[in-house]
Amino acid sequence: MMGVEQSLRLLVTDGAQEGRWGPGSKLPTERALVEHLSAPRSAVRRALEVLERDGLVIRHVGRGTFLTDMVLSQGEPAPGDTSPAEIMQVRLLLEPQVATLAARVATQADLDRIGECLDAGGKSDDFEGFEAWDAKLHRAIAQAAHNGLLMNMFDVLNTARALPVWGTLKRRTSSPERRSCYHREHAAIVAALCDRDPDGAGDAMRAHLQNVSDNLLGRN
Repeated sequence: MMGVEQSLRLLVTDGAQEGRWGPGSKLPTERALVEHLSAPRSAVRRALEVLERDGLVIRHVGRGTFLTDMVLSQGEPAPGDTSPAEIMQVRLLLEPQVATLAARVATQADLDRIGECLDAGGKSDDFEGFEAWDAKLHRAIAQAAHNGLLMNMFDVLNTARALPVWGTLKRRTSSPERRSCYHREHAAIVAALCDRDPDGAGDAMRAHLQNVSDNLLGRN
């Protein structure tokens, strides 16, 4: 049975691909989505948070939820049998290069946004909060590279991170100490970006992802 987040993601992407919605279109209200998806309001809100984290929508208090231009660049979702090991292999190939490029071309506005994500993640003392800001930080770094093709590849990779097996493994291997370690590694990546140090940013990202991979796959 399809979960609420998957159902909402499908509703959004299908609407964009069929031309019913486009970038800037306003989504139905939470109440309407609750009725359409036959889901609790709390589940719909969590699903909207995931779509916002992935860059598909942006929410404005008092105004509603709007689609971003990312809905037009959604590729095929990752196969359901994609393993955590495969996800980490691709992340290790892609994200250090993204960080290297971002260190060269990021604007100050990009760096400010990245810094906000870093700070918010550091203040999150629970699994869900930290994971949400972790994803936003990595995506903000990818956006700072200002390369549409790389961004498309990153977003396809993000669909794999939304698979249940990934979330289950992340939760099982998470701890306050490990989240604190990841935050320090994030801080090293951001420091290199702010220093405009491409090699340092790439190396820091690679070291971080290798540590994540080792923790997830039981190598530590």
